[in-house]
Amino acid sequence: MTTHYSLIIIGGGPIGMACALEAEKKGIRYLILEKGTLVNSLYNYPVNMTFFSTSERLEIGGVPFVSNNPKPRRAEALEYYRRVAQDNRINIHLFEEVLEVKQTGEKKQPPFQIITSKSIYTAGNIIIATGFYDIPYLLNIPGENLPKVKHYYDDPHYYAFQKVVVVGAQNSAVDAALETWRKGAEVTMVVRKPEIGQRVKYWVRPDIENRIKEGSIKAYFNSCLKEIRENEVVIQTPEEEIVLPNDWVLSLTGYQPNLSFLKNIGIELSNDDVRKPAYNEETHETNVPGIYLAGVICGGMNTHRLFIENSREHAQKILAHIASKS
Repeated sequence: MTTHYSLIIIGGGPIGMACALEAEKKGIRYLILEKGTLVNSLYNYPVNMTFFSTSERLEIGGVPFVSNNPKPRRAEALEYYRRVAQDNRINIHLFEEVLEVKQTGEKKQPPFQIITSKSIYTAGNIIIATGFYDIPYLLNIPGENLPKVKHYYDDPHYYAFQKVVVVGAQNSAVDAALETWRKGAEVTMVVRKPEIGQRVKYWVRPDIENRIKEGSIKAYFNSCLKEIRENEVVIQTPEEEIVLPNDWVLSLTGYQPNLSFLKNIGIELSNDDVRKPAYNEETHETNVPGIYLAGVICGGMNTHRLFIENSREHAQKILAHIASKS
């Protein structure tokens, strides 16, 4: 059987939840479909991660976020969003992946059919709030498919007393390098550019730069990983090719949104490298009437323009427009 909702929200992260809370206020019957756990991207952050934003900038639905420090940690954020979902009885189906969205093309029928891994739904409107943490950038080198290669970093204890290569120089890579080193790992960083990334948290940058300067963490700048082998790696530096013994590779070179999903639905993407989806800045409705975008997905490949703190307002814009059509 097919179940109908006025609104289907794809993505159960903070922005998807904010859209649900706004729909509740306006009396719009909705359902969130999330392919993983609640706030799945945040769950996949490193266990010790500290947010760049202060807690009040992560609040949704007017629910206060009280943390031990001005900048909350991952565990506090998970607890906050879980309590928001529970206290507001947010209607969400977890571990249910959206496989396909079809336009019915029939005037007397709901305009959209949503096929998931568990069921089929129809909806009058769809909000896509899927973020960008799903698809890692690949190195496309020999050995990248070995089990010792990880594109997500979680707990530093796992790498204690191991030889670890960290690829990348932004926040995730720097956090992984510092934390695993402090748990006893022998850490080598491979950085494509001549320095640590400019977006690294200001309170972390001196730490990583000092560890590199003193030689506690070895860093090869202007370099790239050329090959990954069972017990070693090959690094191409500006001067020479180096072979190092290795147990684990943490390839933390960033992530990208699932833009092919948008394209398959019929949403237009810009022809440049950004591949920005087409949508109305005031209503967030795309070129496909009835389908809206919320959160980081709005930026296309420019994933560093939008965050929780400056995407929360998307929910109000979208739901105001949906309510005006009722």
